[in-house]
Amino acid sequence: MAVSPDLPPDLPPGQRLQRGWPVTHYGPVPRFKPERWEFRVFGATADGDKRCWNHEEFSALPFATVVADLHCVTKFSMLGAEWGGVPARTLLELAPPAPNVTHVMVWAEYGYSANMRLADFAAEHTIFATHKDGELLTAEHGFPLRLVVPHLYAWKGPKWVRGVEYMAADRRGFWEERGYHNVGDPWREQRYSYQEEPGDGPEL
Repeated sequence: MAVSPDLPPDLPPGQRLQRGWPVTHYGPVPRFKPERWEFRVFGATADGDKRCWNHEEFSALPFATVVADLHCVTKFSMLGAEWGGVPARTLLELAPPAPNVTHVMVWAEYGYSANMRLADFAAEHTIFATHKDGELLTAEHGFPLRLVVPHLYAWKGPKWVRGVEYMAADRRGFWEERGYHNVGDPWREQRYSYQEEPGDGPEL
């Protein structure tokens, strides 16, 4: 069957093209207080110590840009956005995980969390974004820092990120404990936990 020329070829199944950028999140928008802001890498680090950066220090880390899509589980997709910030691989270099680490938990304001495989976190286009299309993120879209994991559904990339925990075993995050798929691959439409197969994640 012929594909409609109006349908972008890089949309995952069940998604629709979104021209704008809707605001979607759980809970209120936190108030940014730079003097109190801290980013931590902790858990199963290679040396057993945690690493911390205040806002000024984190802002001084090497800046990079990636062009990548964002696919929301609510079925909208933004294609070809330019994200600017700190690649996840940079943090893995600065604060290496222990050899037995298999997963990470990304922590954000209000105790929000999202888990993923270490390989997903370390992917080339995974980035802690401070900018989109050359503009500083707004508070509603995650300022001062949000994670973008383009090859997974967007709930895996929390807004208002405050740290990363290295884990030697998988553990479900906020939405994963509430019925969302533990992996979240949009190309396989892994939206909900009832779709999980053996090995996709720990039992609910």
